Amino acid sequence: MRKHYPSGLGNQRGAALTMMIMALFFGGLLTLVIKLGPAYVDDITIQEALENLEGREGLSRMGPAQVRSLIDKSLSVNSVDGFDPKKSITVEKNGELVVIKVDYEVRNNIFRNVDTVVHFQHEYEFQGQ
Repeated sequence: MRKHYPSGLGNQRGAALTMMIMALFFGGLLTLVIKLGPAYVDDITIQEALENLEGREGLSRMGPAQVRSLIDKSLSVNSVDGFDPKKSITVEKNGELVVIKVDYEVRNNIFRNVDTVVHFQHEYEFQGQ
């Protein structure tokens, strides 16, 4: 004997499972965005701080410690925490050319024992003035 479902109820049997799977997927995606987003925002701020050194008066006469201090001041004004310029930034000078290399990683805990590692690496060359 065949069962008759009221108007289209038979077509919606898998809808609850589909909605639950979609909620889990988008919930996981939102968790990733919330956990990883600040690392990318901080990296953009670090890039902007380094790009603002372009055209800086006396950059080629500064030592590596002075350049790091200048970058550190800029990052503290922009509230970048957890970034150590002494470990992550190398400054090399070749005559009038100043080469700044940034290499660091950010580790985040997603939940329990699941972590993420995001690695950032940038290189800037500036002509002294």
